[in-house]
Amino acid sequence: MSLILIVDDEPDIRALIRIHLELAGLQIIEAESGSQAIERIQEHPIELMILDLMMHNGNGFEVLHYLRETNSKVLVIALSARREVQDKVDTLDLGADNYITKPFSPMELIARVQAQLRRYSSKTTHLSEIIRVNNLSLDVDNSTLYNGEVRHSLTEIECGLLQLFMNNPDRTLTRSDIYQHIWKHDNYDQNNLSVFISRLRTILGDNTDAPIHLHTVHGIGYRFSGDGR
Repeated sequence: MSLILIVDDEPDIRALIRIHLELAGLQIIEAESGSQAIERIQEHPIELMILDLMMHNGNGFEVLHYLRETNSKVLVIALSARREVQDKVDTLDLGADNYITKPFSPMELIARVQAQLRRYSSKTTHLSEIIRVNNLSLDVDNSTLYNGEVRHSLTEIECGLLQLFMNNPDRTLTRSDIYQHIWKHDNYDQNNLSVFISRLRTILGDNTDAPIHLHTVHGIGYRFSGDGR
């Protein structure tokens, strides 16, 4: 049974959420502050956390920072009274999986919890593909690149391109081959591909004038260096 952690400094809110989630057949534990939430995560196999971002006795953002620093796999549904788009973007960028504004419908919350758990379960039914080349590790299923200890979240196109390059180290790939593999047709747009190559170089930490990972093979295409030279 999935173990859910409710983090909120208001007992009435925790009780409301707990009642509905337990009726849905989920196992619940609680925390009333960010520091207590971190203790619960360290002590229990938490699968999903419902996290109030703005608590009087501890900011929920501290918990998100902790999860990111420890590369925790705990799923997070953030709760907040803030409705600005930028607040949502910042929260999701810190690693939250979903964002619900207060006041919220308990039925909507249950639906989102169940949807997150289903997506997590579907990912754990097979082995995640991890591609490693020197200091780089690409988690294909989660569209995440680790450059040493630095984590980068990738778009679908960025992940697809890196997967193609890292699976073919030291091999020159033509622009047409790349475009056909990623965009599924032959008529490539050179400017479009160039933009994505530039973004990948930024993510990889490459100097545009002297890249160490992703090299331009003039008149042909690109080559990903397996030894970082």
